[in-house]
Amino acid sequence: MSSYYLMKAEPNSRIEKGKDVKFSVDDFEAVKTTSWEGVRNHEAKKLMQSMKVGDQVLFYHSNCKSPGVAGFAEVSKEAYPDYTAWDPEHPYYDLKSDKESPKWFMVDVTFKARAVHFVPLSLFKRVAGLETDAPPDEVAYIAEEGVKAIKSMALVNRGRLSVQPVEEVAFVIVQLLAEKGGWDQRQESPEKEYKDNLGEEN
Repeated sequence: MSSYYLMKAEPNSRIEKGKDVKFSVDDFEAVKTTSWEGVRNHEAKKLMQSMKVGDQVLFYHSNCKSPGVAGFAEVSKEAYPDYTAWDPEHPYYDLKSDKESPKWFMVDVTFKARAVHFVPLSLFKRVAGLETDAPPDEVAYIAEEGVKAIKSMALVNRGRLSVQPVEEVAFVIVQLLAEKGGWDQRQESPEKEYKDNLGEEN
């Protein structure tokens, strides 16, 4: 039985120690499979250590003007030591980690599909902020169950964690949103959401 997660990456160029840490849905689709390196938060690390091959992933654009779910992926290799922590030239080098006693771990993740409709964080927050469980007219198809699922997501309650667990019902609702769309992107506020997402806990 699969478990479900949300994993964040930065779609815009950002240079750290001479290396561009950018990884967008375009990059993901091009490489197909990637090691999920650079996680330096213990809670996120433990989540990756619990992942199994076949677990499903929401691929999320973060630290950008329009954060949100951009695609879907699955875990293709279970946790193994993150060797980038041992490389002094790497942006995510950690002096306290070594090969004999690895401190950090990563998994491999394989691209499955783009979201037909990019699902913005602003939509998640708008739904999560509703006073009742009745969905907005433009996404009435998610029904009350969908509103409840979104309200319970770590994304709207603990937004900055770079790897998050997702309940199966919430994952299915996000898939439905990505498939059907229906909201007006012009109603969203990308500049505000960019500020909300600075300082991810990676």
